[in-house]
Amino acid sequence: MLLALIVGPDGNPHDLHIMRSLGLGLDEKALDAVRTWRFEPARKDGVPVAVQISVEVNFRLY
Repeated sequence: MLLALIVGPDGNPHDLHIMRSLGLGLDEKALDAVRTWRFEPARKDGVPVAVQISVEVNFRLY
């Protein structure tokens, strides 16, 4: 599954959107997981800034 999101200057993810869905309830699980992640914010001239990124989430079903 592929998500698009904004990483804020604080390193927290914001505005998560599903770009490629898996269905079966996995979309919601991926969104919940990524919301708990913390990122290293991008910097411009040494100042943290917000950037848009894509995140691929892989699942292993056993």
